[in-house]
This record gives sequence, structure tokens and C-alpha cells, in this order.
Amino acid sequence: MLSVCCRRNRFWPMFVVSLGLALSGCAHQDDGPLMASSKTREGFDRLLDSVVRLDVWETTFSGGSKRTARGVGSGVIMTSDGVILTNAHVVNPYAERISVTLNNLERVPAKLIGWDHWTDLAVVQLDPMEVAQRGLTFSHAEFGDSSQLKPGETVYAVGTPNGLTRTVSRGIISNTNRFFEGRTVGAGYETGAFNTWLQTDAAINPGNSGGPLVLSNGRVIGINTRAYLGANNLGFAVPSDIAREVLSHLLNADSVPRSYVGITPAALQDLENFYQLEANQGMLVQSVDPGSPASKAGMSPGDIILSIDGKTVDGRFPEQLPAIQNAIASRPVGSEIPFELRRGNQAQTMVITTEPLESRVGAMEAFEKWGVSVQRISKAVAREEKLKSNDGVRVMGVQAGYPAAEAGVSSGDIILKVGDVNIDSLDAIQTVYDSWVADPQKVLVEVERGRQASYLVLKPR
Repeated sequence: MLSVCCRRNRFWPMFVVSLGLALSGCAHQDDGPLMASSKTREGFDRLLDSVVRLDVWETTFSGGSKRTARGVGSGVIMTSDGVILTNAHVVNPYAERISVTLNNLERVPAKLIGWDHWTDLAVVQLDPMEVAQRGLTFSHAEFGDSSQLKPGETVYAVGTPNGLTRTVSRGIISNTNRFFEGRTVGAGYETGAFNTWLQTDAAINPGNSGGPLVLSNGRVIGINTRAYLGANNLGFAVPSDIAREVLSHLLNADSVPRSYVGITPAALQDLENFYQLEANQGMLVQSVDPGSPASKAGMSPGDIILSIDGKTVDGRFPEQLPAIQNAIASRPVGSEIPFELRRGNQAQTMVITTEPLESRVGAMEAFEKWGVSVQRISKAVAREEKLKSNDGVRVMGVQAGYPAAEAGVSSGDIILKVGDVNIDSLDAIQTVYDSWVADPQKVLVEVERGRQASYLVLKPR
């Protein structure tokens, strides 16, 4: 079983995730001793100075209330102005407070710049005013070229395992293209659909998450992310080509734009012989999301995609699928993409217009004086459940004895209206709640429950 490597002061469920691939140019060092040359040692020392510990206080939701959980992870400073690359399961938009411990043991507050749960990466920046006022200094790391890695090359995992600052473990690259089916991080956010992983036997333990996987010259060729529970030193890192691309996007926006067509692919493997396909061609469509662009265009489970935008598709093996999905997701939103298909013995072409890729997981909030926590309904969930729209917010938890529970609100209800205000977003219900807190009064709440409308009266305690 794979687990994330962020150390938490509470129990975190373990889950499988997948990711990554390869990038830019730097000559690799041989696998000799780290002290082989003074230049190599100097580069590695600069890397050590750029590795940081992150203490994160994060808002979590339980029942109808908010709670705060603390976690510890690692990160690596990648720019001269203090931009830090780490994992999305270490830092996410629910972070209330981020404290960074530098190599000189000085602590500096930081803020989240952006995150990308699809690749389990996040970007944090040190408070520049505090850095300047205190005259703090630090080094920053540089990317290496993960596309040039070969199995057997020596690498070093650096981070804060179990809170032990600046720990280095040595190993080799075991596999450069490890595939796992995508799963989730944190509160259920998807990850791992678009990339494969670097596998290493360098020890990666809880707290190593977000730390760098590096060559002996200190160049970063991966971001440590996962370990395999119950095994000896089976660790996995996001390759540097993916990390560099995500970092570049997140420095300009708080998320990475991706296109969505709504298919789940599967490896074709031996089916090419059954369908009499040409060698090295074809990818099986395992499922099609209801109401998605692919569904609207007429694509169906069991179809075989032969080419995308005129380029032959080879999806015979699982490790080939992330790159194909990434090629689709990397197209500009609104692109018209021709898909050549085989359905039975018939070949056909359909053009699919992409939509923005969105998570199934909507943003959450808790309204504690009502005793209820809610979640925005995503477009994907609205399609799956055949809701009329993705307006409203879904009740995730209710606290006994509070106004929402007394009114009869239940988990799973969709709140459509409070008083005379239509609830089409978290902002809408937040505004209503703030007004109610300022002047508590009886108010009528319209909810959808089992596709039927119910009207409940919410009263002050």
C-alpha cells in the first residue's frame, strides 16, 4: 500500500496515487562517492541549504464544525526570492498558517501561491518583508533533467522525515516510468491521471513529502511524494519535467489550466489482435462521463481510439496512458480535437470540443452557529447524479443540538435557498450566514432531498 509522506499529528488514511515523468538539461554525475569533486560537493551543499521544513496548520471539517490539524512536510527553495516547491498533500488552500524552517534553523512565515492536486504539487513563498527585515539568506536549487535518468543511477532523497531536519538518504533510480492508477489526495482530490513516477530505493519516510530527489551535484530530478508501506525502501517521486512545468504555471496563476473531454482510458494490451489493429496502435475507452464532451459527441465505452488530432495513439500498456491523457489535458480549453475511432468493424471520426478540467471535489465551508458543513457541488458530480444544475451546496455534516439539526437538515441534502436568496455558490450562502449571525431570526430553508423539495425552518438557539 502506498502512503503520502507528510507527517500528521492525527491519523491520515493511506491511499494510492500516480503521477510524473521527465525534464531539462544538466549533465549527470556518475554514481561514485558524493565527495568525488569539490564542484560536486559545492553543488550538493547549496542544495542542502535550499531544503526546508514546513509546519502547516490546516482547516479540516468534521460533522458541522471546523477543526485545525497540524502537519509536517518538506520543501525545496527554487528561486532567489524564496519560492518553495512542495507537495499538494503538504500544503493546500485550507492552510491557515505555514511556518518554514530554513537551513540555519530560522523560522519564517509563508503563504500558498498555488497548488495542483492533479500532480500533487504546491508552491509556497517565504514572506519577503520578514526575510528582508531580518537579513535572512538562503540558497535555491536548480532542476536537473529527469528525462535522461537511467535505472541504476545514484540519487539522494533530502527532507525532514518524522521531523528530523536535513536528512539525506542514498539510493538508486529503480524505475523511471512507474505507473499506478490515479487515486486521491487530502479530502478526496484527484491525482495521478496524467503522469508516471520515478521509483527509488532511497529511503522516503513520513515527513519527506515535498523534499527533493537529487543527483550528486545537487540538481533536483524529482519531488519525493510517496512510499510503499510494508516494503523496504520503495519510494516514488514526481519527475522534474512535470515539477518544472507546474511550477512555471503556478507562478503565474493559482492553478494549472487543463482540458477535459470526459473519458477514462484502459490499456489495449492483447485486444489489438482481436480487433485486427495495426501494431502499436489503439487505446480502449473504458468509460465515458455522463454529459461530458465525449458523451455529447457520441463516444461510448468499448470504443477504440486510433488517433487523436491525426497522431496515432499507442495505449497498449498502462504506463503509456498518462502521457496520452496529458496530451489531451495540455490542449487549450475549448480546442476542437478530432478523434479517429474503431467501433466494432466500423471506423469513424468525431470532433470533441474540450471543457475546463474540474475536480469532483468542491470547496468546503462550515457554518458553526448553524452547526452545518457544506460543499460546493461540482459540475462532474451534478452530471453523475443527473442533477438539474450544479447550483446549491451539499450538506456534508450536521452537529446535533444546533439550529440546522433542529430544523431537520441532514447530510446529503442540497441547500437551494435560504430565505429569499437562491444559493448558487459558497459565497451566496456565506453572505446569508453572516447576515443571520448579525441578526438571528427564523428563516425558511429549501433543500433537495431524494429529488424532492423540502422546506425547513431554521431557528436561533
